[in-house]
Amino acid sequence: MRKVINIFSAIVLTFALWSCSENIMDEINKDVNDPTVIASKLVITDAMTSTAFSVIGSDLAFYASVYMEHNVGVYGQFYNAEIRSGEPTSSSTYDNSWGTMYNTLYNLKVVIDKCSDGGSEAGNYGTLGIAQILSAYNLATLTDLMGDVPWTEALKPGVIFTPKLDKQQDLYTAVFKFLDDALVNLDKVSVYAKLGTQDLIYGGDLTKWKKFAYGLKARYTMRLSLKTPNYSDVITFANQSFASSAEQAQFKYDGSSTKSPFAVIFTDRNYYGASQSLHNKLVDRSDPRDALFFKAHPKSGSTALVFAPNGNPIQVQDKYSVSAISSITAPTYLLSYHEIQFLKAEAYARTASLANADTSLRKAVTAAFAKVNIGLSSAAALTYFNTQVRPKFTANPLSEIMNQKYIGFFEEESVEAYNDFRRLKAMGNNVITLANTKNSSQFPLRFTYGAADVTTNANVRDAYGDGTYVFTENVWWAGGTR
Repeated sequence: MRKVINIFSAIVLTFALWSCSENIMDEINKDVNDPTVIASKLVITDAMTSTAFSVIGSDLAFYASVYMEHNVGVYGQFYNAEIRSGEPTSSSTYDNSWGTMYNTLYNLKVVIDKCSDGGSEAGNYGTLGIAQILSAYNLATLTDLMGDVPWTEALKPGVIFTPKLDKQQDLYTAVFKFLDDALVNLDKVSVYAKLGTQDLIYGGDLTKWKKFAYGLKARYTMRLSLKTPNYSDVITFANQSFASSAEQAQFKYDGSSTKSPFAVIFTDRNYYGASQSLHNKLVDRSDPRDALFFKAHPKSGSTALVFAPNGNPIQVQDKYSVSAISSITAPTYLLSYHEIQFLKAEAYARTASLANADTSLRKAVTAAFAKVNIGLSSAAALTYFNTQVRPKFTANPLSEIMNQKYIGFFEEESVEAYNDFRRLKAMGNNVITLANTKNSSQFPLRFTYGAADVTTNANVRDAYGDGTYVFTENVWWAGGTR
């Protein structure tokens, strides 16, 4: 059974248990190996890990992968999501990720409070800036997928037990403020040492964190294109971001003590099949990645590829082929260099700067070919670009940019593929074709709220209703009202 105590009450309960003992009992029962006051450098490491593995590499990505036809759900919960039976509307579907996002945001708030003026680590500007960037990332992920969510009244243990929902428009204002404040703080001279090995993403390199922040500003500015198109700012921010794949924001796994989420979900669940529609897109382009993306199921007893039909597979394990790039060491991309170049390509195309769009698209495709679990050369990428991509780009620049981005995002970046698809559809740019016929009336336009708060917070429960709103109500940046 999933948890039924709402996330805010859980935080309150923890604090209540701490505070109810007498002082003398506190001293007697004190465990020096389990301190209640933790240095921000330790909290921020945990927040990085949870952001990568338990938020962007969680059920959010797995279900987005089904909806975007990077994979096909062929068994269990993923099969239900594939055929639109229960999973897209159930409040239990994303409950674990819902709770993790709020817990991560709470931990980041602890770091921000510690490192801000008046806090116990005031002047720790580097860690403060990193915490603000990760807060922007987690808050944007939360509202991108769920729409209006509790925020200004959330994360207040012992004060507010049933926080109201904030409007997505206001949440995006908070996202950009986090990033702008982070950029200011990262330029300040800190009185604390850099994080070093406690920083699992950049090893304490604040210059790269700044590039990550600018890249997120490019991503989220593009996200708001239906509401406030500002393609020149997308380009400006992107130009201040990553100069190569070596600088991209990624969380690495050693394959032993840590393993890539998509590899783990295959080993633990075995609920996916290889997508027929993705395969068709690759074949249509004579894309050399088609030979690398898929493999026969290890338990099928055959080497032949069997693709799962989108929307109506047989519910069975071990029959359909699977992803061949679900490597245990494949990184989780928080923001990739190829995404930055795809953002620039789209922004240039929308402003009729097609020569620049061509250049950025070529760089994006080349970087996507070189992902560590694909490993195609720049020469192979250039040949493919010249013979297959450029003719389609010439015929319809936006369409080919977004289709190449969609292919390049397989499979670790499925959440961003899902966000792109909804944005494009809202803007009238239906350039990515999905094959599941159920999408005509049952494409999930958003993810449901978590059961923990649907159960206990009347504000969330009223917004959730019976869950069918996910098929009819766009989020605000895609033209909806919440």
